[in-house]
Amino acid sequence: MSEMDRPRETLEMAEGVHWVGVKDWDRRMFDRLIPLPQGTSYNAYLIQGEEKNALIDSVNPGFEESLEAKIRKHLDPTQLDYLVMNHAEPDHANGFSHILSLAPKARLLASEKGGEMATSLYSISEGRIETVEDGERLDLGGKTLRFIDAPWLHWPETTLTFYEEEGILFPCDFFGAHVATGKFYADQLGEIALDYAKSYFGEIMMPYRQRAKRAMDKLQELEIETVAPSHGVIYRNPEKILRAYRSWTEGELARKVLVPYISMWGSTEEMVEVLVETMASEGVEVVPFNLATGSLGDLARELVDAGGIVIGTPTVLAGPHPNVHHIVYLAKKLNPPARYLGVVESHGWAGGAIREIAQLTEGMEGEIVDTVSALGSPSKEDLKKVIDFGKEFAAKINSI
Repeated sequence: MSEMDRPRETLEMAEGVHWVGVKDWDRRMFDRLIPLPQGTSYNAYLIQGEEKNALIDSVNPGFEESLEAKIRKHLDPTQLDYLVMNHAEPDHANGFSHILSLAPKARLLASEKGGEMATSLYSISEGRIETVEDGERLDLGGKTLRFIDAPWLHWPETTLTFYEEEGILFPCDFFGAHVATGKFYADQLGEIALDYAKSYFGEIMMPYRQRAKRAMDKLQELEIETVAPSHGVIYRNPEKILRAYRSWTEGELARKVLVPYISMWGSTEEMVEVLVETMASEGVEVVPFNLATGSLGDLARELVDAGGIVIGTPTVLAGPHPNVHHIVYLAKKLNPPARYLGVVESHGWAGGAIREIAQLTEGMEGEIVDTVSALGSPSKEDLKKVIDFGKEFAAKINSI
């Protein structure tokens, strides 16, 4: 059976509004960096007005025929008038070239920068591209689309689209989540939906937190009834995700300490265990995170609102363990709002990890409270220093 002949399910979200996207159940890595234990989805949306029809976003390479088949369940692609490109990344925009080949009268709508990228990335001719400005409206006949400029969420050309009559926001990656599920709506998944969204925010949006905050400010004037991102589930009761995004973009902190660590022969792990018990006894939420087994997605989720970060590492070749080096580098790039930082370190004959971590974290928002170093297996005196450090760090966190 060909791709075009396979049964294709769509979802009617409102009259004349259908989800026509794809769920990628088997994808396990994004950008060769982000793990996808639950797969992901590429959500596209078809809006049929009384006079004009529009497709919002498209699909990842390899799923063009599936998108076409789903569109054909509702109309012939030749009846498409507009293709709205909120974001030029291939997982959302790649399918537009295929659809344009089927829809001779259709025009691609994008920001000015988006139009340039459509030409450079997908060889779409300039004659088929129309630029939309911030606040511009498009009447499809009884259905009005409003375009909202939102650069750097998370590329420079990003636009959000708002269907005014039904209050449906199509924000592309904003409010997204990497998850493929048999459910379409967040409320069908329960609380775990917010966990997926928080991991995604930490991985994708946190580095652009100030830009995201500006976007949230713009959205305050809208009466949003549904949030329909281009990854993950749809929010038909959006209060919870809107409230969470406001908190995350503002950089609101929990009285929580994240402790990413790795241990080679048990010395660092012993120090971390004492540190975690000490801070927990002071009433602080502590999240130990073993870098040998934990995933980047889980780490990113905890970074979003951790008030403090304490790194545990052995010294390897005069520096931190390579896994720690990698994570510290990534954490700095993700730009977490943590207010306090610290390090516990063990070494066999000479240190060096603390000095290099201090260099790596230079420029981060957090203040380095203290560091503790141990030669060989930690002595009672070393562990006493860890306890004292843990109490001092917990006091800082409790003051947040």
